[in-house]
Amino acid sequence: MRNIFLLLFSLSVLLLPAQQYTIVLHGGAGNGLTRENFNDEKVAKYERKMAEALKAGQAILDTGGEATAAVIAVIKVLEDSPLFNAGKGAVFTYEGTNEMDASIMNGKDLNAGAVAGVTTVKNPITAANAVMNNSPHVMLSGKGAEQFSADQKLRLEKPEYFQTEEKKKSLERSKKSQGALSDSLWEDTKMGTVGCVVLDKQGNLAAGTSTGGMTGKRYGRIGDSPIIGAGTYANNATCAISCTGHGEYFIRYNVAADVSARMAYSGVSLQEAAQTVIQQVLREAKGDGGLIGVDKDGNITMEFNTKGMFRAHVKEGEEAVVEMFGE
Repeated sequence: MRNIFLLLFSLSVLLLPAQQYTIVLHGGAGNGLTRENFNDEKVAKYERKMAEALKAGQAILDTGGEATAAVIAVIKVLEDSPLFNAGKGAVFTYEGTNEMDASIMNGKDLNAGAVAGVTTVKNPITAANAVMNNSPHVMLSGKGAEQFSADQKLRLEKPEYFQTEEKKKSLERSKKSQGALSDSLWEDTKMGTVGCVVLDKQGNLAAGTSTGGMTGKRYGRIGDSPIIGAGTYANNATCAISCTGHGEYFIRYNVAADVSARMAYSGVSLQEAAQTVIQQVLREAKGDGGLIGVDKDGNITMEFNTKGMFRAHVKEGEEAVVEMFGE
């Protein structure tokens, strides 16, 4: 009788429907992201690239792939595009170099990896993943991170690969402004960080973020993107979060982890937690930006307090949704 019961139990588990997967991505937030600043051709370029990135993640998840693999696939597409401030389209430092940061976190076991200030890694998100899986550390920076990436046989590029004329012009405008930040300069200085959060068919969550940082940054400045808890966080018990915006504020207020903590300790929904952090905590601190998130049940959030945020999402079996501007 006991064997029959165990057999029936095993069959019932096998017959349970698999978790419906969910992918959410962002390509940065900013006050320069308004409809009047983008012609139809430029809008179409961004929409196509975000849709392409979603499909890359779907290709992983459709075959039962893991959340972390999907996050990497999505972010690599965005890193390879000069449209965003990550990888090939990374913005310039004050000295005219490109210094990139990235992080990834696995909600199943809270393992995480990050790199900061790399200048030759084609896809920084792959370096973050290598740190997570193939080192005892969480974050590596600068030359050490690049040596580790080379040892891991990741693809490296010469610094010229990452440079684009558009981002060079952004640096020139930033220098002329003498550090004065205005809406017209917002796109140059803050917009374009990319990120992705995923819930896979196994019910596991993952999050990743990649950026070139802030135009005209100096002295090895590092923002929130590679910092676990500030720009990236994932925990199967609550949610997966990727942030974008003025990194200094996201670091000070531990934004990504704060959303998860509010869910865990106060029992609020993902949307309520995200809305409180972005629209109240950050606004009161005069911190601009946004975040994307997905919880363990597949609920999503795409919250921002700027005029727009590049964002897209898709659930298994449903049509993808791609958006750029606020209401």
